[in-house]
Amino acid sequence: MRAEYIQLKEYMDQSNKTVAVTGAGISYLYGMRRLKQSVGMINARRIFAASYVRKNPEKFYEIMKDAFLDATFVKGPSTGHKQLAELEQQGKLYGIVTQNMDCLHTVAGSKNVVEFQGSFADNTCIACGSRFFDYRVWNQGHMPCCEKCGGPLMPTSFCSESRAMEVMQKAINMIAEADLVIVIGTTGFRSEEYLSRMKTETKLVQINLSETQFDRIADLNIRADAAEVLGAVL
Repeated sequence: MRAEYIQLKEYMDQSNKTVAVTGAGISYLYGMRRLKQSVGMINARRIFAASYVRKNPEKFYEIMKDAFLDATFVKGPSTGHKQLAELEQQGKLYGIVTQNMDCLHTVAGSKNVVEFQGSFADNTCIACGSRFFDYRVWNQGHMPCCEKCGGPLMPTSFCSESRAMEVMQKAINMIAEADLVIVIGTTGFRSEEYLSRMKTETKLVQINLSETQFDRIADLNIRADAAEVLGAVL
């Protein structure tokens, strides 16, 4: 076993609360297309606006299907997603903070997941404001509609600033309580919001094939495929 894997296993054995932070890499390397590849010149922020969804519900759905939903409902979770779920079941992982909204961690079986960038598991009707908490509403082959009024749904965090702040605060709190933080497949999107809340004694481990901003601050950098590393510490 590689020395880095042994060191990570030691960190995990010594930690009372380990939190994983995942980014697009854990899904993208498995085949999920990046949003910007799906929308071309259209600005992603504009797409995730209630006004855009109201005018273009089916177009919004097609973009989401291409960028995220096929990965969720067709490809399914990767080996890495499943390994993180198994680590949680074994009591070795407290929870996951992710910038991904594809729900693949949930599909894989993880229970304690905070999706700070939004989630298809928490949706709001942009017509009447009703909430729906089931990612499977997006697996009907068409734009999901409100059961009460028939209006189009969209992820709540994108149409409610207060909800977006609430979810991010939950992510920050989880990381603030951790003894060990393992970042996987992320270059550090919005990391300044949670890194500042880490305890000074908390260990930071990065698993990434490429260099990122975490290289200079991580206690341990592992240049390897996430599934290979996680499989070694299971």
